[in-house]
Amino acid sequence: MNGYVQIYTGNGKGKTTAALGLTMRAVGSGKKVFIGQFVKGMKYSEIQTLESRFPEVPVKQYGLRCFIHEKPTKDDIDSAQAGLEEVSQIITGGEYDVVILDELNIALHYMLFSVQEVLDIIARKPKQVELVITGRYAPQELLDVADLVTEMKEVKHYYTQGVQGRKGIES
Repeated sequence: MNGYVQIYTGNGKGKTTAALGLTMRAVGSGKKVFIGQFVKGMKYSEIQTLESRFPEVPVKQYGLRCFIHEKPTKDDIDSAQAGLEEVSQIITGGEYDVVILDELNIALHYMLFSVQEVLDIIARKPKQVELVITGRYAPQELLDVADLVTEMKEVKHYYTQGVQGRKGIES
């Protein structure tokens, strides 16, 4: 079976959720899945669920803290770059059928590593590996090489009315 490159991007809610749904579908079909999360460093509810219900799905976080409203530190950059190197080896190693790079687009947006580095990884991806990339601000270069692109568009969101992330729904 051919593996493709999927991108979930846009300013709407649901990008990580879509990737996690794909994780459940793949695991249910006997596929091996790896999830690498960039920028994120907190133990969100989905991490706890994966650890307890899907222990065969490794999740590695390459974020240290939330810096979305600040500038990333050298430690943030170093962590992301080390993570990119690790996921590059995981992708090219071919052990996993599906590799999810959650919030990779945000890491690119904050210039934690270059678009060219990601394009090089995609070019080396074994043909059977499905690669899923999530996050706002997907650069055009990635959209151009992707086989599937879904843009989540925010039409209305209660966050704009001051509702904070709720456990089990947004976090």
